[in-house]
Amino acid sequence: MHRWSPLNERQKALLNRLAGGEELDTQGASEWRSLYALRDRGLATVKRGSGGVQVQVTEAGRFYFEHGHHPDDPEHGDGDAGSASGSGKPKAGRSRGAGSRAAGGRRSPMPYSERPIARARREKARQLVERLVAEERVTISEPDEDEVTEWRCVVDYAKRHGLTPSGKRIEKMRMWNRDLQISLVTGQHPNSRRESPENASPVQVPTQLRSPHPVVAALRDDEGRLAMPSALRRRALLLFQGLAAEAVRRGHKVKDHPVADRHRSRPYSYDGRYFPSGYSRRDGELDVLVDTFTYTVTIQQEFPQSTDPERSGRLVIELGYSRSDRQRRWADRKRWVLEDILGAVLQEIETRAVEDAQRKVDEERAKAEREVRWKAAMAEAKEQAQQDQLAEMLKVQARSWQSATALRTYCDALERRLAEATDDDTEVVSAREWLAWARHYAQVVDPLSRLPVMPTPKGPEPDDLKPYLKGWSPYGPEAHGFGWGAR
Repeated sequence: MHRWSPLNERQKALLNRLAGGEELDTQGASEWRSLYALRDRGLATVKRGSGGVQVQVTEAGRFYFEHGHHPDDPEHGDGDAGSASGSGKPKAGRSRGAGSRAAGGRRSPMPYSERPIARARREKARQLVERLVAEERVTISEPDEDEVTEWRCVVDYAKRHGLTPSGKRIEKMRMWNRDLQISLVTGQHPNSRRESPENASPVQVPTQLRSPHPVVAALRDDEGRLAMPSALRRRALLLFQGLAAEAVRRGHKVKDHPVADRHRSRPYSYDGRYFPSGYSRRDGELDVLVDTFTYTVTIQQEFPQSTDPERSGRLVIELGYSRSDRQRRWADRKRWVLEDILGAVLQEIETRAVEDAQRKVDEERAKAEREVRWKAAMAEAKEQAQQDQLAEMLKVQARSWQSATALRTYCDALERRLAEATDDDTEVVSAREWLAWARHYAQVVDPLSRLPVMPTPKGPEPDDLKPYLKGWSPYGPEAHGFGWGAR
């Protein structure tokens, strides 16, 4: 359904009543269905509140009421701003002569892309995409239903007209706090139909295993791998050979994927006989190397336990998981068999190699940027740590000076007290000794008794820098951080 899809008779009747000022009958379910149809076309707004339901006909609804069609309808050429205003009159300056009609007497319709509503929506969609490319996420705070409807139309316009960057898609989500969040996401939507594997370049699969690739020959000779019926095993080996030959032809390398030790049984001896380690694997694997990246291709039965001959005879090819949402599994189906779509597997491998190479470049660039930011954070942290050391030394000196000043004040008071005492007092001699020692001590602890020089702070240890690094680790840009701001 398009926004300009025609209304049925029940929807038209409801629009006419609403435009005429009648109240909505909230008891009928059909009324609600018709109302939602008007809302989805942008002809009416529906707001629910404590006072009930408020329904209001929009400007587009009034246009439909007066002209009988939606202002966005591409089949009509008179849906301009002047008509949508409800006047029904042409704008000043528009010619009524032959210039506004085709040679046959019919009015030449204005292209939909040139109508005011379309132009406004195109500009809004363009601005939205520009913001998404720069910010990756746009949040509209607590929009009402009209705003949500408008943003939905803007997002749909961007999708339909190819404004979304290649390899990206736009997603919108209503948040728990009623905000509307619009995001630019990488990759196809999970529900979108993937390109048919039959469209990939075909790969020649041999009918006989002659002069096989060394990796395929090793699979053939290893009875522990590809443990399946002989006919299926032969077919799997032919698929491996076609894949390996085409990969080599394209300049890639093919290597054996050894069986992991966890799949092997331990060797043992019994009754004087030695039994070496062994294994039995239903699948076979080989590695395809594209540049510096390795991709493991696995072939096995799709339903090895099935008693249905058709199901048990199906093979499946699997490719290791990708860091992006990409196809990783192909199987025999009614539309194709693996021999027909082997090219799609190689195409996927090469596509992943391109993505992984770009991801590696991006990660190295990000790593270099992190190192630059870490070095700057370390330099700032060392400077702050040294400044705090100097500040602490200054505070210690200030406290020592205050203490020495207090001691001198006390000594002055003691000296005044001694002046009041008589020589007959037995404590005078001892008090004078104590005064002399106190004045000497006050001079010793006073930092201003000699000219203070600029102190040299000690080099901070890594743990000393943690409070200043704002989440960075003092042991390197890739080391784990600590605290809430860990990077």
